[in-house]
Amino acid sequence: MVGRILSEDLASVDDDAAEGEGAAERRRRLRALVTALGTSARSAGLRGVAAGRWLSETFAEEIAPRVPIRDHATLVRHHGGLDGEELADALQRTAVRATTAVGMAGGALSAVQWAAPPLLLGTPARLAAETLLVAAVEVKLIGELHELYDAPVASDGALRRNAGYLGAWVHRRGVDPTKPEETLLLAVGAAAKTALRDRLLRLLGRNLTTMGPYLTGAVAGGIVNRLATGAVASRVRADLRAQSIARREAPEELEP
Repeated sequence: MVGRILSEDLASVDDDAAEGEGAAERRRRLRALVTALGTSARSAGLRGVAAGRWLSETFAEEIAPRVPIRDHATLVRHHGGLDGEELADALQRTAVRATTAVGMAGGALSAVQWAAPPLLLGTPARLAAETLLVAAVEVKLIGELHELYDAPVASDGALRRNAGYLGAWVHRRGVDPTKPEETLLLAVGAAAKTALRDRLLRLLGRNLTTMGPYLTGAVAGGIVNRLATGAVASRVRADLRAQSIARREAPEELEP
């Protein structure tokens, strides 16, 4: 349920950015995700939720595999022929607008909760919803940047491919397609699970800024998300550009 709701949100991110999705619609989507997450968290139990295990398992198993990643040709087609750095700029702007909107929508809901304190009982689920939404938007961005820079994660299916992009998001770096063993280490194993949990918990802590009274949380949440998403995008793009230059300058292997 959680994965389906969030994947539908992600599929419409580009349309929303182009057409200007209304704030009321963003809050409606966030409420739907909060409700689904509340049910899931109750099933997981207090210990699993408090340790961050539920958050990381929900993201890795239900959400990340469903993140829609467009290939290079599709990205160019969807952006009217844009390519290269101009297209990378457009992808980054779209993702930044999306995570900014999530922060502002969460802050607006928090403002309502301050006016009606009993509703603060829903705050943990709301923070989890914001965290998972922002993480999913950033994973989508990182995946599509890899596709754009002709550095797609080599895999035998979307599940393994998205796991590679999830690893890139966790470590805030570009994945080198010429080193598949590195991609595997980033994406699977106990260390990868621990790194994912820690990354999500840090993001959850960042989203505490949306809990300010009245509309201060909306402003703060929007600003924090905008800066953080822009920073991770710039870092990954720098990695991918460097890898692209290295591949072009590498001497071609002579055929025997």
